[in-house]
Amino acid sequence: MTGILLIVQIGLVVMITIAVLLQKSSSIGLGAYSGSNESVFGAKGPGSFLAKVTFFLGFIFIVNTVALGYFYAQQKNQSVVDAMIEKNDVAAPTINIVNDTNKTK
Repeated sequence: MTGILLIVQIGLVVMITIAVLLQKSSSIGLGAYSGSNESVFGAKGPGSFLAKVTFFLGFIFIVNTVALGYFYAQQKNQSVVDAMIEKNDVAAPTINIVNDTNKTK
């Protein structure tokens, strides 16, 4: 399950990056910090299609991150030794001990 969520996470990162790069910048460079009257998304808020897509992808990204954290925490409670299948077909070698009391002196 974590493998699938990790692949989805990587896909979401690529899609968010593309959606952000396709958006038009509302300010140019460091001019945004000089007291410009423009808000981050303009006067009407995030109304464009790409802004809504970016918000949706960001929300899915956060939900997927929380799910990954939950599943990795569940795996942490399991031990690798508990998951191993104990299959031991090898017989231990036997040692023949000669009894010295039966020998004649």
